[in-house]
Amino acid sequence: MGCCSGRCTLLALCVLQLVTALERQVFDFLGYQWAPILANFVHIVMVILGLFGTIQYRPRYIVAYIVWAAVWITWNVFIICFYLEVGGLSKDSELLTFNLSRQRSWWREHGLGCVRAREEKAAAGLGVQPDQALVSGGLCALEHSYVEALHSGLQILGALLGFIYGCYVVSVFTEEEDSFDFIGGFDPFPLYHVNEKPSGLLSKQARLPA
Repeated sequence: MGCCSGRCTLLALCVLQLVTALERQVFDFLGYQWAPILANFVHIVMVILGLFGTIQYRPRYIVAYIVWAAVWITWNVFIICFYLEVGGLSKDSELLTFNLSRQRSWWREHGLGCVRAREEKAAAGLGVQPDQALVSGGLCALEHSYVEALHSGLQILGALLGFIYGCYVVSVFTEEEDSFDFIGGFDPFPLYHVNEKPSGLLSKQARLPA
């Protein structure tokens, strides 16, 4: 019963991680964030591997998923520090784009509650189209850096729960493999050795004097 509940919980966590990773991948593609795109792709592959291992009772696949969960937690901690500018990091750097694009985040131009306005002075001075100007800062309900940090926090939560339940499921699978004895499977003596016992007894009985 514990194995079933652990497997079901891990399956649900893997599915939830897949959904959130795909959602994040879409917005990272829209923002041309190449480093997160590559990380999300590897994460999706490893979550699918963990999902397959959970369904097919493959502890090695789940162990690989557990190791990746620890790496994924570390990566998302870095993303939070990056967008919150912790430890000397700057969210305006081109670290996540590999210097291939000037965009920083899709949420920077399409933030929650941000108001688009025509800044005539900025458009005239910088040659920017008036409809492309975005009033950020105080007119945004939630800054893009906090949106990215919340995304990473959700990923950390899912990976942490997956790490815990993955370790639990692997331990249960290992205990079941050690305790479950197939006929002739885990027996150090082969099956034919058991069949030899009656013939040995018959030979001993034949040697007894009448």
